[in-house]
Amino acid sequence: MAAVTPIRAAGGVVWRPAAGGVEVCLVHRPRYDDWSLPKGKLMAREHPLAAAVREVAEETGVRGQPQVRLPSAHYRRDGIPKVVDYWSMRALSVPRFRGNAEVDRLRWLPPEQAARRLTYPHDARVLRHFVSLPAITAVQVLVRHGQAGKRGAYPGPDSARPLDPVGRAQARALAPLLALVAPDRLVSASPRRCTQTLDPLVSLVELPIEADPSLNEPKPGQDPIDVTAEAAGRLIALATDGVTTVVCSQGKVIPGALARMAALGSPKAWTTPKGTGWLLAYTGPHLTAADRLTP
Repeated sequence: MAAVTPIRAAGGVVWRPAAGGVEVCLVHRPRYDDWSLPKGKLMAREHPLAAAVREVAEETGVRGQPQVRLPSAHYRRDGIPKVVDYWSMRALSVPRFRGNAEVDRLRWLPPEQAARRLTYPHDARVLRHFVSLPAITAVQVLVRHGQAGKRGAYPGPDSARPLDPVGRAQARALAPLLALVAPDRLVSASPRRCTQTLDPLVSLVELPIEADPSLNEPKPGQDPIDVTAEAAGRLIALATDGVTTVVCSQGKVIPGALARMAALGSPKAWTTPKGTGWLLAYTGPHLTAADRLTP
């Protein structure tokens, strides 16, 4: 008997500041007469993170900024397995809600009240995980540049080596995912292949790329530990500024910097293929969560 392909969906625990803490958003669906977290099915070839942000916007009108990946919910709908991926999302805007046939009511509630209102235990489990997190003060996306051919095959200086066709395609695929976090700054290591990786994002968010040599890989004679320590310090400094930043760096920097910030695991655990990255969430200067981001 052939295995049944699960239904894939995505959504979010959307929150906003409130007196004494936060409020989270629940939606009522008249079709099921239930109260749930906003979510919906993925479209064909859609990335789960993109689907989560889109579905939250469609069901609530809220522009949510993804922050921390939460546990996925697994259950059956009409006998078919369903998997829903969730992220915590800060509400960047809260327009006046307009109900429709799919979602007719919306409530902003303190988490403990929301947990009692939710219809399904799997939604409540996701909410409990959200409540257990420390307050997130900054979001950052850290990516490795796209493919750029062979180091020894480029006739000019290595710093000028450009993305190859595969790398340019990787940059184009990354751009819409990076834009989901609504960045305030774009910061890149200085090699051309790094700044080029962020070029497709520039047209989406209308921000300049700031070149920062502290994110460059070690030069001959430099101690790699010192270089990754400097890069980690720069990433933390950007986070403690309280702004959302997209950062592009290099393969000899990212694993060591993340291992240092996470204070656990070897750099090998943080190996980052070209054209991929990490969604990072901070609490002050501390790295709270890291979720792989792969187009």
